[in-house]
Amino acid sequence: MLSPTQKKWRLFRAWSSGRPVWCGWQVTYRCNYRCRFCHYWHDPLGQVPEPTVAQYAAGAAKLAQLGTVLVSLAGGEPMLRTDLPDIISAIGEYHFPLMTTNGWFVTPQSAADVMDAGVWGVSVSIDYARAEPHDKRRGMDGAWKQAWRAVEMLLDARKHSFQRVNVMSVLLDDNIDDLETIVKMAEERGAHFMVQPYGFRKTGSRAFEHNNGAVSPRLMELQSRWPNFLSNPNYLSKFDEFLAGGIPNCRAGKAFFNIDSAGDIAICVEQKNTPVANIYRNNAQTIVSRLARAASKNNCTDCWYNCRGEVENLYDLKGLVKSLPTLFKTG
Repeated sequence: MLSPTQKKWRLFRAWSSGRPVWCGWQVTYRCNYRCRFCHYWHDPLGQVPEPTVAQYAAGAAKLAQLGTVLVSLAGGEPMLRTDLPDIISAIGEYHFPLMTTNGWFVTPQSAADVMDAGVWGVSVSIDYARAEPHDKRRGMDGAWKQAWRAVEMLLDARKHSFQRVNVMSVLLDDNIDDLETIVKMAEERGAHFMVQPYGFRKTGSRAFEHNNGAVSPRLMELQSRWPNFLSNPNYLSKFDEFLAGGIPNCRAGKAFFNIDSAGDIAICVEQKNTPVANIYRNNAQTIVSRLARAASKNNCTDCWYNCRGEVENLYDLKGLVKSLPTLFKTG
C-alpha cells in the first residue's frame, strides 16, 4: 500500500499533468430510501450484477496508472454492500477512498469496519434541522435521528487523525434557513459541514431548486464564522450564478469522472447513460483519451455539485489557495 505521503505526491503529479484527480465510483444503485429529490433508487442499474472486491482491486490498480485520485464511493446507498470495507481497502491501496451515506446502516461495528479499512472521510446526508421535513423528503421515518447517530458513531470509530466525518446538506427550495443550525449541530459533535445545490438531473424536475433570493453571500458569511464549514468560499460564491442559469466551462472528463456500478465510465454521474469506456475492459490510456475526447464536446451547465465545483477550484488560483488548508484537514 502506498503511504499517505506517496499518495499526496502522486495526486499532485496527476493534477499538475492535467489528469483527473477525482473519481465518483457508484458501488451500487440500490437504496433503502425513497428520496423525493433523487430518483437513483429506481435506476435500472440497481438490478444489474455488481462488481466483486477483486474487480474493484483490479480497477483501482488500473486507475493508479493515471496517478492517485480521490475516489468517492457512493450510490445508491453504499453500505448496502456488506463487503464495503473490503472495497475501501482495495481502493485505498493506491487512492484516497471517501464515502457518502444516508447513515441508516451505520452501527458501532460497521463504523469501526469502514474506519479500520482506511476510509479517508465519510459524509452523512442531513438536509434539515428538524426530523419531520428530513424524513419526509428522504422517504424514511427515523432517517434524521439515525443520521445524527451515524455521525456520532463514525466520529467515535476513527482510527487516524486524517479520517474526517462530514455532514453533507443539499441546498433545496425550503432549507436555507436550516443550514446554520445544522452547521452548529455538526460542530457540537466534532463533525465538519459541506453543502451543494440540488441538481435537476437527479429527477428531471426543477421543483426542488432554491428559488427564494440570493444565497452566495449568506453562505460565504456563514462559512467565515464557522471553522467546521469546509466548503470552499470560492465554490460558494458561484451558487447564485448556477441557480441563475448555470456555470459554463465544466471540466467533467478532464478533472473528474464517474464509474457506475457496472464499471462503465462517463465524464460525470449525470451522463452515465453515455459511457465512453469501461474500467474492466479498457486500458488506462484508452480511458484517458476517450474521457478527453468526450470532455472536448461538453457544454453542460446543469450542476454545481461538490464533485464539480470543489474540484474545479483546484484549477483556479484563488480557489486553489483557499482549498489547500482544508483538502487534507484532519480532526
